[in-house]
Amino acid sequence: MSTENDTETREQAPVAAFLGSHLNGRTDEELSQEFHALLGAVRAHGKKGSMTITIVVDPPANGVESAPMPIGVESSVKAPKPTPVKSLYFLDDEGLPVREDPRQLAMDFRTAPTTTDFKKA
Repeated sequence: MSTENDTETREQAPVAAFLGSHLNGRTDEELSQEFHALLGAVRAHGKKGSMTITIVVDPPANGVESAPMPIGVESSVKAPKPTPVKSLYFLDDEGLPVREDPRQLAMDFRTAPTTTDFKKA
């Protein structure tokens, strides 16, 4: 793709092609794996997620115009997480969480006797 700026024509670098070839395709593979994991998490939890890809370009070393420019690719994924399961607790007189309501009277239960003899009707 090219753009015209007054009388000069300048070629633009296609970003998708750059990402596909960066580090001999390793970056594309890693980004694709992260993207696939994000899609799975969104499907599993029914919540939205996001992925941010940042291309970091450093200036040439020592300000030399013909020196190579270091370019890196960083990514961050915000995948949805499952909603944590909650359990109900009561607070006792000291303010500690307990499973049984401290205001409820306790009832003693006993096991009923068992038998293997059955009456015939």
